[in-house]
Amino acid sequence: MTDKTSNKMWGGRFAAGPDAIMEAINASIDFDKRLAAQDIAGSRAHAAMLAATGIVSDSDADAMREGLLTVLSEIESGEFPFSKALEDIHMNVEARLKEVIGEPAGRLHTGRSRNDQVATDFKLWVRDQLDACDAALVALMKTCLAQAEAGADWVMPGFTHLQVAQPVTWGHHMMAYVEMFGRDLSRVRDARARMNECPLGAAALAGTSFPIDRDMTAKELGFDRPAANSLDAVSDRDFALEFLSVASICAMHLSRMAEELVIWSSAQFRFVSLSDRFSTGSSIMPQKKNPDAAELIRAKIGRIFGANVALTLVMKGLPLAYSKDMQEDKEQVFDAADNLMLALAAMDGMVRDMTANKEALEAAAGAGFSTATDLADWLVRVLGLPFRDAHHVTGALVAKAEAKGCDLPELSLEEMQSVHGEIDETVYDVLGVHNSVASRMSYGGTAPEQVRMQVGRWKEILG
Repeated sequence: MTDKTSNKMWGGRFAAGPDAIMEAINASIDFDKRLAAQDIAGSRAHAAMLAATGIVSDSDADAMREGLLTVLSEIESGEFPFSKALEDIHMNVEARLKEVIGEPAGRLHTGRSRNDQVATDFKLWVRDQLDACDAALVALMKTCLAQAEAGADWVMPGFTHLQVAQPVTWGHHMMAYVEMFGRDLSRVRDARARMNECPLGAAALAGTSFPIDRDMTAKELGFDRPAANSLDAVSDRDFALEFLSVASICAMHLSRMAEELVIWSSAQFRFVSLSDRFSTGSSIMPQKKNPDAAELIRAKIGRIFGANVALTLVMKGLPLAYSKDMQEDKEQVFDAADNLMLALAAMDGMVRDMTANKEALEAAAGAGFSTATDLADWLVRVLGLPFRDAHHVTGALVAKAEAKGCDLPELSLEEMQSVHGEIDETVYDVLGVHNSVASRMSYGGTAPEQVRMQVGRWKEILG
């Protein structure tokens, strides 16, 4: 005999048995209450449309719209008594509206369903997040631009495989992140444009027999148009998946930059100093200044990418139209959005406050035979050697410098001529790191002139 008040299968977690288990798994109010503002905006637009089309009276619509503002005020002030028994934000709002205005509240749901209601609310929320992300990316890009402009002609080592490759400028390195975040910004704006179709009025899945005006509600809520297929409108979560995809790529870019800040701020590199506002100390090692904010940003990609995978798996096997599985769409998106915005704000603060060590950057720029490619190019350009031959000669000179324990510019002309007799003293003009970066004048190159041009271009784009 089953005791309804205690379910051994679930242990002590659900003392009230199957009814409590069903309520717990079915309810979403603990998290979807974040949709309150969007839910009320959608309901107010719907009420106005019901009156404009003659489906409800003007007086009932006015009562609903004013009552909804009262409910919103209670939610925003923290006075609203959310009920898990009412399952979700939609039923909680509607139940409270009935208490506030009485019988007219029962007419609010005419011509719609919770299916199109939640799709509309969620789209509005994701759209707000895309707008917030847009603003945060623009702010971060402007911060990177300021760093790039200040150090447009500061030399530093460029790396491949984290090994010194060729000299670049600090400004050029900062502008690489401007380009990355610029693509993120483009994806944010593309996603927003693509998702801006209104599901409201699709009802449960087939539309409605009431003479609703979907263009009116779409316009009122800032959508470009109503969604064209009612089945798709209530079952589509592409907008959430695309947001998570955009967020994952952006978080990956933030993680890459965070990794460089961790490396650059180390005692071994000393390329940058992070401010105390974005660093922490050690409980036992008084000399430590840890780049914790950068490390935490670096970790955010795991949460955000995990959310992307989780929602993809929720959606992958669902038949049309709505299934309760889709209630699992929100928590992942909420968490990803919160962490992306936090990471963007933290990175903006770190880059804004950090100080680049010009002297350390320049000292490292010439190490590791970083001008070897310039030497090879000089052999091609001045002596007319085929590049493969120039590559071989340069490799021999690098080996000679390595054996001597010096860098290329410190080899004597006689030592160079022992490898190739036609080398003359003008070779030293290309072996300095400043000369090296100044020569990289191809479009998109590291030359200070090119860096300043790109800074100007992005300033114009961002306004």
